[in-house]
Amino acid sequence: MRKVLKENFFSRPTLTVARELLGKYLVRKIGRKVTALKITEVEAYDGPRDKASHASRGRTARNAPMFGSAGRFYVYFTYGMHWMLNVVTGPENYPAAILICGTDKVAGPARLTKFLQIGKSFNGKAARPKTGLWLEDRQEKVNRKKIARMPRVGVAYAGSLWSKKPYRFVINCELRNSGLA
Repeated sequence: MRKVLKENFFSRPTLTVARELLGKYLVRKIGRKVTALKITEVEAYDGPRDKASHASRGRTARNAPMFGSAGRFYVYFTYGMHWMLNVVTGPENYPAAILICGTDKVAGPARLTKFLQIGKSFNGKAARPKTGLWLEDRQEKVNRKKIARMPRVGVAYAGSLWSKKPYRFVINCELRNSGLA
């Protein structure tokens, strides 16, 4: 049974949503082709005090979607060449989002957006089938014991407190298969 995840799934605490996104599916429709990938790795960015978050310096034109409604996408450009896909969580005006980092078929957030042809046009849009990009629960359970929590990648600039927070969630078997464990 497939169930599209709605705003109420995303309007909960960010770390809860991050953990529960593992095993859910990121679905992309381009023309008649539908691609569904099981989410295996995410990173949480939780609120204005999180020094690794784009929202730590306040609201800007770039990060405005993070302050919006839960269940919308925050897509930004980085390193002058890569799009990053995040889904907004928590209550409106509380800037929090989850970066989707890897799936059962694609490892790495930049590779993922390239593979699914995701760019700026999704920024601020709802995660719904009518947009061509959404998330589904396909009733696959992930054993909590198979979920590893660790520090986020590439956020040393946030200082030792924030760069070491275990806000990265990965399905353990995916770590072994990727050579990261």
